[in-house]
Amino acid sequence: MTESTEQPMKVGDWLVTILLTAIPLVGIIMLFIWGFGGNAPTTKSNFAKAMLIWYAIMIVLTFVFYGAIAALFIASGGMDGGGF
Repeated sequence: MTESTEQPMKVGDWLVTILLTAIPLVGIIMLFIWGFGGNAPTTKSNFAKAMLIWYAIMIVLTFVFYGAIAALFIASGGMDGGGF
């Protein structure tokens, strides 16, 4: 087993990382850069890859949820004017 010479990220580094990921569109781009750019620390690279996996899971679940809602709406007859 080889020893890592990489320094752990400091709290300030994590604060900047989380702040940048909170900015719409910039955060996604930065996650790709940190995850696959090659020059980010290993912990930041792994964090970025994990966040991208979570984003992908949430996108899939969102499509499934709204697809189910649309299917229920269509199966119920939609807005046919009947009812109240």
